[in-house]
Amino acid sequence: MSFQAPSYASLPLFLNKLCPRAQLAERLAQLPRPLVMTNGVFDVVHKGHAVYLAQARALGASLLVALNTDASAKRLGKGPERPLNHQDDRAALLASMTAVDMVTWFEEDTPEALIAQIRPDWLVKGGDYDMSTLPETALVQSWGGQACALPFVSGYSTTALVQKIRQQR
Repeated sequence: MSFQAPSYASLPLFLNKLCPRAQLAERLAQLPRPLVMTNGVFDVVHKGHAVYLAQARALGASLLVALNTDASAKRLGKGPERPLNHQDDRAALLASMTAVDMVTWFEEDTPEALIAQIRPDWLVKGGDYDMSTLPETALVQSWGGQACALPFVSGYSTTALVQKIRQQR
């Protein structure tokens, strides 16, 4: 009996976690609450991201990651070559993580409009943010939600990794 490769007609189930913004209301209604939301570029996913996302997910019953589109990420000023990975690739990698329940995108410079649409119970950011200065914090608190910054996982940074690669050329 010879080995037969599996059919690739069906895509991995984790791709079902990708949610276009137009479908958010319907799909969010299916997620258990409390809903935790975070956002970012997640350009080159590393251990720091994995730890952060797992910690964020532990705050609630579901985790939604809002991903900056490529155009939105370019406007953040991280460098002309950033993001290194296309938004569809970044979204698929995030969706493949067990801590993540849904991934969507935002084109704007900030996720405020998306946060207002989603109304998460928790808004979580990385430890490099001062939550008291973010307008997103006041927005989430306006409906009784909570906002917090999780500790930064030391030694992991996409920007530092890009710089290291440049130096080794």
